[in-house]
Amino acid sequence: AAGNRRMTDLRGQLDALYAEFTQRSFVAPDPLEVLYDYPSVRDREVVGLLAATLAYGQVKSIVASLRRLLPRLGPAPATFLAAATDRDLARVTAGLRHRWTGPEHLAGLLRAQQRVLRDVGSLEAAFAAGLAPDATTVGAALTSWSARLRAEAGAVDIGHLLSDPARGSTCKRLHLYLRWMVRTDAVDPGGWTAVRPAQLLVPVDVHMHRIGRALGFTRRAQPSGRATEDITAAFRRLSPDDPVRYDFALTRLGIRERVTGQGRQALRARLARAGSVQQVAQVVGR
Repeated sequence: AAGNRRMTDLRGQLDALYAEFTQRSFVAPDPLEVLYDYPSVRDREVVGLLAATLAYGQVKSIVASLRRLLPRLGPAPATFLAAATDRDLARVTAGLRHRWTGPEHLAGLLRAQQRVLRDVGSLEAAFAAGLAPDATTVGAALTSWSARLRAEAGAVDIGHLLSDPARGSTCKRLHLYLRWMVRTDAVDPGGWTAVRPAQLLVPVDVHMHRIGRALGFTRRAQPSGRATEDITAAFRRLSPDDPVRYDFALTRLGIRERVTGQGRQALRARLARAGSVQQVAQVVGR
């Protein structure tokens, strides 16, 4: 009974955070903001993959890189890719660089998407092809999907953009992409229907890993694929149909400039009201 009360209290505190922060006004600056410019799911999935794979480094730099690249693809990137030649791909990526991602990597990523689109019609269809009917998570499907995209890039290695879940990393950026494309609320635009929100894994970075450890969701010392599974399993106990539900709200407190120290203190106070770290660990069964 005490464990159930603690779970109810923790869920209530997280739901309060969700209600407070899951608003468009809290998005920028964030690479997610560029997806809102594309009402077509087929365009959004192309743009979303570009945004997610470039989501490393300072957020303002990420958004600036995307704002330089996306206008070159026109208002309908999927349509552009359908007709583009290799020369076109080289032209639209010429001179662009985001940290250690150069124009050759961007062209390779566009080429990979183009080949998949020409083969099966959409990135979603390619993902669904690897998703078993009884799959409880997207793990295996993501492994095969990212491998196919890396293989379709041509001679250039885009492994730093499309990580391999089989190697044990958190694959945070790819899970972020799936959150954007699968979930639909005031922040996540959604569009994919072949994957259920219940199958998603939490995008785990250093910030989310710290939250997971503080709540007793994982005991692993470093962010990893196993830590991602631990943290997702705990959130699934709180929100079985949507374990990634609280991701945006929790990460706002870590990366948004307008969230002050007072805001972070409010988060700690809210979670503390759900019980001590040890008590929360009991709630989630660790």
